[in-house]
Amino acid sequence: MNLLTVSIFVAVSIISIIYLTSVLKLKAFVALFLVSVFLAFATLPPETVLSTIKEGFGSTMASIGFLIIFGAMIGIILDRSRATLSIAGYILSKTGEKRSAQAIGITGFITGLPIFCDSGYIIFSGLAKSFSSKSKIPMAFMATVLATSLYSVHCLIPPHPGALAAAGILGVNVGNLILAGILFALPGALAAWFWSRFMTRNMEQSPSDEDSVTGQGTSEKLPPVLLSFLPIITPLLLITIRSLIGLFDKTGTSLLFRIFRFPGEPVFALAIGVILALFLLRKKDIESVNSVFTEAIEKAGPILIVTAAGGMFGMVIRQTGIGDAAGKLLAGSGTGLLVPFLIAALMKTAQGSSTVAIITTSSFVLPMLEILGLGSDWGKILAMLSMGAGSMMVSHANDSYFWVISSFSGLDIKTMLRVYSTSTLVMGIVVFAFIWLSSLFLL
Repeated sequence: MNLLTVSIFVAVSIISIIYLTSVLKLKAFVALFLVSVFLAFATLPPETVLSTIKEGFGSTMASIGFLIIFGAMIGIILDRSRATLSIAGYILSKTGEKRSAQAIGITGFITGLPIFCDSGYIIFSGLAKSFSSKSKIPMAFMATVLATSLYSVHCLIPPHPGALAAAGILGVNVGNLILAGILFALPGALAAWFWSRFMTRNMEQSPSDEDSVTGQGTSEKLPPVLLSFLPIITPLLLITIRSLIGLFDKTGTSLLFRIFRFPGEPVFALAIGVILALFLLRKKDIESVNSVFTEAIEKAGPILIVTAAGGMFGMVIRQTGIGDAAGKLLAGSGTGLLVPFLIAALMKTAQGSSTVAIITTSSFVLPMLEILGLGSDWGKILAMLSMGAGSMMVSHANDSYFWVISSFSGLDIKTMLRVYSTSTLVMGIVVFAFIWLSSLFLL
């Protein structure tokens, strides 16, 4: 089959996913499976279709399964134990009510590391209303700060599914990706903070009757702050230490490397985080613990399936050879990181899911990496982060997260599009700008 025909089939497949999920509202897994099978039969030898589909699904599940499940467990426990409120209250006590927007932003950024952005927003939406009421800050600003701080880490950093799947597809070191992702998520969150403040400068604060962050209106005592932070900070520290040691000890023979070899592996580090999180539970009997695990698995299940289906679609695209051909066409064009960024941005804006955008883009771009000058370890990390930046923009009415924010903050669609959606555009561009500048020194 000639290149033009394959290109048409791939383009039709991508457009079909966008149409099925955005217009017909078909579940992402079903859409990805149907389109993957169609593309495989249309472009690949019949005897390779089943093995390609199974390999794409299975390899993606193997690379991300434990991380998503353990991340979901930590998030559920932090929510159930009200540790998230303890963290938010501590941060607010340090910033003061006049800086409650900064407090909610820091809270979202830190707790967003293990918690998915939609869950995090639901958990903290009441706090955002309370902060808005007490500090007389427009709710549109407070809601956008919380939403974008959660969103910035969701699009760039494991254990969030898009970043994890792309890391597995591109063969990126997860520890180094977490470190770099945090560094690049910061300017994105800050850019969204300043932009949303500018866009809401003439808005009035809406009154709110929500309880304060300190837990007023409930007799339940919040867990200790240190214990609340441990499930988040400990895995990050273990992964960071192992990654830093690996930068200096390439052979892995030093005593420090042997000590942190397994605790610093992301799977084991998050498992340690789960164990530490269990101490936050008031009831530690087997029934309570099993209840938490059941809820986490139910939460992680649909995400695992969709992510693995995205990997399946990506594997089919890779087997068509379209990525190699596109890479040769782009060779010497100097586009480099712009390619993964723009493809992810187009996918995100068109179909709404950041996870699907990153997975599809990573599979499409993988064969081009060497030709685009991104074949090194740092090149792969920066390529992955460029996809993450692209997957931030633009979050609008076809994104389920958009409606979570609107529903739980009470903001109308016009305000959401004007403040929140434009903020995601700004943060995506700013993050990519920092990634591109860094590439001048790292590549």
